[in-house]
Amino acid sequence: ARSGVEVGTEAGWSYGEQMETPSLFVINHIDHGSADFRSIVEEIETRFGPGTTVVQFPAGEGSRTLVDVLRMEQLYYPEGETEPEIQPIDDAFREEAVERHETLAEDIAASDEDLMETYFEQGELTKEQMRDGLRAAMINRDLFPIFVTSAAEGVGVSRLMDVIDEVCPSPNARPVETEDGDTLIPNPKADTVAFVYRTMEQEHVGEYSFVRVYDGTLASGQDLENPATGATERIGQIYEINGEERNNVPRLVAGDLGALVKLEDTNTNDTLRAPDSSVVIPPIQFPRPRYSMAVEATESGTEDKLAQGLHQVTAEDPSLRYEHDAILNQLTLSGQGEMHLQIAKSRIRRRAGVEVRFTRPRISYRETIEDRATADYRHKKQSGGAGEFADISLLVEPVKGAFDPPDSVDVRGEETVETDWGAEVHFVDAIVGGVIDMNTFFSSIQKGVLNVMEEGPVAGFPVGDVRVCIYDGGMHPVDSNEAAFKRAANQCFKQAFSRANPVLLEPIHKVTVTTPDEYTGDVISDLNTRRGRIQGINTQGSLQKVNAEVPEAELHKSSTPLRSVTHGRGLHTTQFSHYDAMPTNVQEEVVEEATAEAAA
Repeated sequence: ARSGVEVGTEAGWSYGEQMETPSLFVINHIDHGSADFRSIVEEIETRFGPGTTVVQFPAGEGSRTLVDVLRMEQLYYPEGETEPEIQPIDDAFREEAVERHETLAEDIAASDEDLMETYFEQGELTKEQMRDGLRAAMINRDLFPIFVTSAAEGVGVSRLMDVIDEVCPSPNARPVETEDGDTLIPNPKADTVAFVYRTMEQEHVGEYSFVRVYDGTLASGQDLENPATGATERIGQIYEINGEERNNVPRLVAGDLGALVKLEDTNTNDTLRAPDSSVVIPPIQFPRPRYSMAVEATESGTEDKLAQGLHQVTAEDPSLRYEHDAILNQLTLSGQGEMHLQIAKSRIRRRAGVEVRFTRPRISYRETIEDRATADYRHKKQSGGAGEFADISLLVEPVKGAFDPPDSVDVRGEETVETDWGAEVHFVDAIVGGVIDMNTFFSSIQKGVLNVMEEGPVAGFPVGDVRVCIYDGGMHPVDSNEAAFKRAANQCFKQAFSRANPVLLEPIHKVTVTTPDEYTGDVISDLNTRRGRIQGINTQGSLQKVNAEVPEAELHKSSTPLRSVTHGRGLHTTQFSHYDAMPTNVQEEVVEEATAEAAA
């Protein structure tokens, strides 16, 4: 209540919209002296549009007394008590209570034609009609009731739970849609279907798998199938979890939540089902990582422990991801922000007993060329006995459609090689007259070129898609061999590459920043300073979605500043889009840094 609508409120509302689930608002800390109920209600109405309706309001600032306009009664919470004393509404608040009750009744009636007719005829609705009408309006997302609490003091909590039990829609009111598009209505007598929504490692116990039973009954000793892995799991001990307490139970029925232990081959987002069932519950769509850091063990020899710790924390929290880049020889951990990764770091230390450090990730740059160029190179080595000889002429160019050879070049064949770093190299054989025995030396020429491409000529970064045409050369009947042509191709490619206007490419990400309208200008300015290109702005209620393309190198700086410019209320998502040439001044800095690192 002290801060009004916060980023978590906006995020929760956004998730509710996406999933089309009923939503309600709870204004907490209502007893705090700085809490202003009416201004917060106005802010909720402004930000989240029509349909928000007050069900409770505080009887005075800093009060332990609430007025419930659904039941038209006053609730007083004595200090230290969690259950209220039901009282008549004080005269000082009766006028406001009547006015808000009538508004609530009108809102409920407006969501249903039959209730509207009843309300016009009788001028009011019964408590049952109010309760049932509110439930129906919440299911249809027509109404979003507002409640008040002070959770730390127990004020309003028990009544909120009562309302959730009596008024809020049951999970049965929203049947689950399976991956096949079928509707699943919970039935304790049906074939068992359970879904693992979280896994967690606990010392001295092992791994807990938290499950929701969607259909049938889950019992100890039961054999269930995991369609994701094909494994059969024997269900052992079953627990009901209440905070830190866990109680062993023989079974869970449709609709229940619980925890299983010692599952052999089941992870978060997996379905467990009876052997005769074909149901698969759709997986939870976890948010894409927005912030990444390179991670390494501080002590040599503890890399295996680090790998174990990373596996554990990412299994428990799928919004964390880690990956190893073989090209950069770099391990990265990605999550929702700097604080998220710091928490993961503490958990790795606690779980795996290994100290780790974060550093700014190296960027997976690429090298390429913008023009066509040629080069000739002769490799000749004579030191007594058999020597080495290879003469080769290469044409290199960027891959932009089909090959358009010069008039003097007669193409004999073309072969595409896919590299370990994801590039395609189009090798064109244009040798005529047998000046090079391509049956013998073609693979050696390819190896020589690919060897350079793995650590590019400009700054040692892998080379992207290029076309390499071998159009002339020469060989010696005795001294030519595979090693000679590999060395010749290596040097010839370097020379041709350097003449073809080489450039560095950087990874570009699509970035979407969701921000309250008042911070849109600040967000755009921040993205511009990061060499971002604004692609468009979309309005979503009281929020703005700023779409941009931003270099990956700049994203590693953006998580904390974006929170700063939006006062903690902005969220952003990123997704790799493409590679693009970097500005000359940035390229010079990157080359200088890479050269210094290679020399160190």
